[in-house]
Amino acid sequence: MTVTTITDAQLAPKDYASDQEVRWCPGCGDYAILKAVQKACADMQLVRERTVFVSGIGCAARFPYYMSTYGFHTVHGRAPAIATGIKLANPELDVWVMTGDGDGLSIGGNHMLHVLRRNVDLNIVLFNNEIYGLTKGQYSPTSRRGTRSPSTPLGSIENPVSACGFALGVGARFVARSIDTQQAHLIGVLKRAHAHRGASLVEILQNCVVFNDAVFDHITGKDVAPDMQVMVEHGKPLVFGKNKDLGLRLKPGKIELDIVAATASDVLVHDETNRPLAQLLAALEPPFPTAMGVLYCNPTESYEHDVYAQQAVVPGKGDLDALLNSERTWEVTEGGGGA
Repeated sequence: MTVTTITDAQLAPKDYASDQEVRWCPGCGDYAILKAVQKACADMQLVRERTVFVSGIGCAARFPYYMSTYGFHTVHGRAPAIATGIKLANPELDVWVMTGDGDGLSIGGNHMLHVLRRNVDLNIVLFNNEIYGLTKGQYSPTSRRGTRSPSTPLGSIENPVSACGFALGVGARFVARSIDTQQAHLIGVLKRAHAHRGASLVEILQNCVVFNDAVFDHITGKDVAPDMQVMVEHGKPLVFGKNKDLGLRLKPGKIELDIVAATASDVLVHDETNRPLAQLLAALEPPFPTAMGVLYCNPTESYEHDVYAQQAVVPGKGDLDALLNSERTWEVTEGGGGA
């Protein structure tokens, strides 16, 4: 009898799938994201015993159950805090945070802010369907004005949060966007995010077939996608359209973008190290195309690198007893007095 042993150098996407039944709604975009992550893991040959998926609460939070790796299903909005602890305890681990627009940008917005500004080496994947799916369709921080839901029956009167704009605003060093159904593009973006040392945020436009179906059709529909998506790539012109005949430029005298013919001499070339340009791209709304790809990538030392470097220069070991009994202390006596 021949026994085939699966080694880390031979892992296929199916080897990253757990034995748990995947239980999302039929047609949910989460299935496509799961497949893309498993394929990216196989392409990168991630060691399963050194890979951890951390989630909060929501539809996306079921993700760790479906991966044949380590995982934690944690508290609503607090996955970045748990993931930070894991990475600091063992920097050799590959740590992924799987979150949604509600989990990551509402109750978890403060945690997301700090994990990005600290630049902890985490791969943060944010599923954005512009709705609360698990709790039956309430509007979320990314829902557009006018969104009708059980919690906004007359339509939302709030301005939505841009996940990429938020990340750039708080100092993230890697920010990207993709779409659940564009597998090749999504896998490529996930691999770029993993290669980045420090916090990376990937926003994925994900369709909720039950509570917010077709919300991205004006961007992802086959008939409109070429005109409504600009695929950004470092060092290449920002052109789009069915015939790649349109381009983006800076409007003369203003810090905003304009649409011109692709043959114009001032069509912008994407520079992923340029934060102001990334912020302009992240903010594009119709009639402008939505920017897809790596909007910003400008690495610096990660948080855990600096934590360990700081500890390395501290002489000797700490004495907890000496610390607790240093400076002013009190002794409580039987009579209740203190000195």
